[in-house]
Amino acid sequence: MIEVKDIHKSFGEAHILKGISATFEKGKTSLIIGQSGSGKTVFIKSMLGLHIPEEGDICYDGINYNDMSTDARRDLRKEIGMVFQGSALFDSSTVEENVMFPLKMFTMQTKAEMLERVNFVLNRVDLNNANGKYPAELSGGMQKRVAIARAIVMNPKYLFCDEPNSGLDPRTAILIDNLIQEITDEYNIITIINTHDMNSVMEIGEKIIFLENGLKAWEGTNKDIFKTDNKAVTSFVYSSNLFKKVRQAYLMEG
Repeated sequence: MIEVKDIHKSFGEAHILKGISATFEKGKTSLIIGQSGSGKTVFIKSMLGLHIPEEGDICYDGINYNDMSTDARRDLRKEIGMVFQGSALFDSSTVEENVMFPLKMFTMQTKAEMLERVNFVLNRVDLNNANGKYPAELSGGMQKRVAIARAIVMNPKYLFCDEPNSGLDPRTAILIDNLIQEITDEYNIITIINTHDMNSVMEIGEKIIFLENGLKAWEGTNKDIFKTDNKAVTSFVYSSNLFKKVRQAYLMEG
């Protein structure tokens, strides 16, 4: 479990996070949503240790990040997988080399052991024959699958995804959502996704946290979101006529 307790983060006079608390459980896909500038990215980066809050605590399985030694933080980093917006693959490296990179950085495995693990995760994301290809030879959806393979190659406890569907067509985005959900269930990991994609919210939002002006303005599931009267949430989620109609249909059925 990841527990976030009343964290505050400022940059100069700008108070970005204003006392956010949340918990994230194993085997659940949690989505962080909100308008641009609401604090989503700073919130994610704070959980990753890239920003250090001035107040509050972030605990990984009961251990406060602030109390961890340098070695303990390095060990924690090995347990975190990250899917970056835009995939962030190394252009001059093959798919195999990209996925193998964390293993080279953090393990003492032999080349044969690393290759076995790389092939396993590439198979898991349905990229069996892509080892020797370069990112430029792949579609956007395939690049995202390589990024997911790299994120899970260390068998992480925690998976963070920053706008994983950015730049993808709707059909490919659904495939990526389903893959992330399957991996979360299969490996019983904690998955946290920063997204603007309302299809993701509706499809895989087992837990949704809505941020507004640095505050947690709402929390619930993708079913709860249909029933909420929170005006900030409904204005954000149902800005399109499609989702308004979906909500109306859901409420009529309920």
